[in-house]
Amino acid sequence: MKPRILLTHSYFMRLDPKQWEAMQPYAPLATLYAAAILRDHGYEVSLFDTMFVSDPAAIEKVIETTTPQILVIYDDGFNYLTKMCLTNMREAAFRMAEIAKQRGCTVIMSGSDATDHCQQYLEEGIDFVIIGEAEMSLLELVHAIRERQTDFSKINGLAYKGQQDLVRTQPRSLIRDLDELPFPAWDLVDVEAYRNAWMKSTGYFSMNMTTTRGCPFKCNWCAKPIYGNRYHSRSPEQVVAELQMLKTKYGFDHIWFCDDIFGLKPGWVQAFARLVADTELQFRFKIQARADLLVQENYVTALAFAGCDNVWMGAESGSQQILDAMDKGITVTQIEQATHLLKEQGIKPSFFIQFGYLGETRKDIDCTIDMINRLLPYSIGISVSYPLPGTVFYEKVKTGMTNKTNWTDSDELQLMFRNTYTPAFYKQLYQYVHRSHRQHLALSYIRGLIQKPLHAGFFACKKAASWFYYYPATWLALKKLNRLAKI
Repeated sequence: MKPRILLTHSYFMRLDPKQWEAMQPYAPLATLYAAAILRDHGYEVSLFDTMFVSDPAAIEKVIETTTPQILVIYDDGFNYLTKMCLTNMREAAFRMAEIAKQRGCTVIMSGSDATDHCQQYLEEGIDFVIIGEAEMSLLELVHAIRERQTDFSKINGLAYKGQQDLVRTQPRSLIRDLDELPFPAWDLVDVEAYRNAWMKSTGYFSMNMTTTRGCPFKCNWCAKPIYGNRYHSRSPEQVVAELQMLKTKYGFDHIWFCDDIFGLKPGWVQAFARLVADTELQFRFKIQARADLLVQENYVTALAFAGCDNVWMGAESGSQQILDAMDKGITVTQIEQATHLLKEQGIKPSFFIQFGYLGETRKDIDCTIDMINRLLPYSIGISVSYPLPGTVFYEKVKTGMTNKTNWTDSDELQLMFRNTYTPAFYKQLYQYVHRSHRQHLALSYIRGLIQKPLHAGFFACKKAASWFYYYPATWLALKKLNRLAKI
């Protein structure tokens, strides 16, 4: 008899105040892939989606209702918030595991944090931690549990407690042909809860998809515990087929392609754009991409043709010295060229920015701020350098780290190692850069109103008027920042 399996994940948006306020949730995509694979092999699966749940203890009632033999806490490796390994979520996973163990479940864990800290997870009572890409390891493991096997050493990609010490089996090879995977099990999700959240916060409904796994580039601060440095891509045909299915069943307005890099394979984006046009799909989407890819005009033109309206670029810094120290492999000039090309094609460029990297000076910081205010991206996402195990950066800073090794939630922005300035400086820098960026955006709207006053709409006037708030707010934020720089 095949065991009943309950799948869940440890991201509780209610435990992440910044994200709860923004209210732009995406379903746990990796968890839905795992559920689909198990179901395709005849297992009875159910899902406890924690996205809108306030207390991990709520799993108790779900276990009572579904009576699973196995609980799989399968974190979403496509969600950057999960990749940050927030302690609120780690503790939530431990609590769910504890409750499941008390009710006789075998508990299996998969995720970035568990891969990096498998010993700690096993000490909390979790039976198995899956290391790296998990679908095939999970499938083999539940088969073995069904057959009441006791020797799991031949299943690649596992960590578990042996009689004496921790056992880690051989690494699992990555799935090369992603088209072999079934579509995620969207029917297990309360899609209407996600739709209502998006409509209330933004006025449109966005869903998430993935077209690739992995990243071949080697930025030395970027951890890749799940998919590593290999890059595997789904075919454009299968991606468009999934889009058609989601559009028919759920009527989305917008897609977040949550790949580390969208369309790196030569010719992929052009083929995708043609298929979107042929099937007459109407939707907007956002992606992540690199500046050196976004300087290719045919790539950006194809993105625009397919419906892309926002590209998040890993700009990181406006200082070439810092980009080189990060092993980023791009130039400030490429960031500038990519930004201009995106705007020419009607696509909004957005920047990921990172402050606090080793050796960063006030001059480097000023270069970054100048780049932001000069190029005026649509949006910016600011973080401070975050040491994650397995990275070159982590090895460089680990001796200077405090006892704190992870943020509690995504808004903490705590610098966790000794650097040029204090953690309070970087926290204030976040406030200053955002206000300065908005001030300069407002100024650009003022210039537009002066040049074309007859074309002024309510939105443009509102943005222009915001200058009167952001000018003094920016000045005050800078004054406080300069004071903290002297500490």
